[in-house]
Amino acid sequence: MWSTVLIVLAFILCVLGIIGSIVPGMPGPPLSWVGLLCIYLSHRMGGSDMTMTFLLIWLGITIIVTILDYIVPAKVTKLAGGSKAGSRGAMIGMIIGIFFTPLGMIPCSLIGAFLAEMFQENKPAGDALKSALGCFLGFLIGTGMKLLASGMMMYYLF
Repeated sequence: MWSTVLIVLAFILCVLGIIGSIVPGMPGPPLSWVGLLCIYLSHRMGGSDMTMTFLLIWLGITIIVTILDYIVPAKVTKLAGGSKAGSRGAMIGMIIGIFFTPLGMIPCSLIGAFLAEMFQENKPAGDALKSALGCFLGFLIGTGMKLLASGMMMYYLF
């Protein structure tokens, strides 16, 4: 019975991990890794054949992706001349975009970064657009890394 509970919990955590890779404030890959841990524990009760080595490798990948998610977007934003205000604008725009449709997150994130660069940093429209594109690209790279890691962990769940 506990093995079944752990398997169901693992599935729920991996789904939340994928959602958390997109939604700010939710730790996507760590949730997915806890799902893998549940599968490993179910193995101890006769479920999966996952090894401790596999689990530790994915723990390392999870830690690296989580750290890179803080570093890479900031570096890409800085390379494009963006500011912290632009990054915050991109995140706020993405949150607002969630209420329209999942696809609304993309244009709203870009618009949020553009408006923050223009009005909070007082940049001309051309510079604000360049900075906003950098903020948006940084966001996409970070989100892509998290989605890839969480998606792979979901794959291994099955």
